[in-house]
Amino acid sequence: MDFNTDSTPHLSLFAALSYGAASMGMVFINKAVLMQYAHSMTLLALQQLMTTLLIRFGRVMGYTKARGFDVEAAKKLLLVSFFYNANVAFALASLKGVNIPMYIAIKRLTPLTVLIAGFFFGKGRPTTQVSLSVILTAVGVLIAALGDFSFDLFGYSMAFTSVFFQTMYLVLVEKSGAEDGLSSVEIMFYNSVLSLPFLLFLIIATGEFPNSMAVLFTKSSSLSFSVILLLSLVMGIILNYTMFLCTIVNSALTTTIVGVLKGVGSTTLGFILLGGVEVHALNVIGLVINTVGGIWYSSSKYQEKKNKLPKLTTDMVAHRK
Repeated sequence: MDFNTDSTPHLSLFAALSYGAASMGMVFINKAVLMQYAHSMTLLALQQLMTTLLIRFGRVMGYTKARGFDVEAAKKLLLVSFFYNANVAFALASLKGVNIPMYIAIKRLTPLTVLIAGFFFGKGRPTTQVSLSVILTAVGVLIAALGDFSFDLFGYSMAFTSVFFQTMYLVLVEKSGAEDGLSSVEIMFYNSVLSLPFLLFLIIATGEFPNSMAVLFTKSSSLSFSVILLLSLVMGIILNYTMFLCTIVNSALTTTIVGVLKGVGSTTLGFILLGGVEVHALNVIGLVINTVGGIWYSSSKYQEKKNKLPKLTTDMVAHRK
């Protein structure tokens, strides 16, 4: 299914909620897979291969109106693909060694970096409401982090590097989707196709291949692992689609704020399911501040979208006259 990028408030809300739910589920599924299968590059390559084949099948069968592969469009999206894979690769590497609350606490700093990057990419100054809500969210992250973190140099470095690449990736996705008129499915298809050669090089360069495939075939005899792996492949497609959709119909900053909000639930579940981290007063205070900031931002952006629609309609009528 392809959505028009001229979004309504309801489509914007749907895109944000869908991405939040998919992102929350993906963190736990990836963590569960990597606890049994540590070859993160091979896992990412399989997710991208599955995405490419599914979109190709959907286009042939007429389930999607996505256009075929175009070399010029691929060149424009080459950097998008690079930053995406770098983001996911470093994120998966950090998940191998750190617990979910720690991982999410670091990743929640992405909205602030996106806001800063916006100045360099000429997006202009955000409203006071948006700026204050993002700052409040970041303050909540830092307070919660004081109670969440158990020092892990490798995990820290991988997660912080992932934040940088995610920032660049989201800003470029928003720019590419808006200016080139590509749908979320088309951007996802190009990203997957362009990812495969890059990932194949990484798999060989890091020494994962061929051992990663041998381990995969061995573990596939386990029904529980096969189910988790299949969920990971399917959720990878859903997450990519909802992320592109949310970024195109809303903005890069909206996508990261949704990630912050879903992180509150993921962190709470992470303490119970896979975290193994003690709960401190700082955790609770930080998460409350973080949530207030996220809700404040979401409410402000939703009202802005609604207020722009009457003005847009009036301008269109005047133009036609």
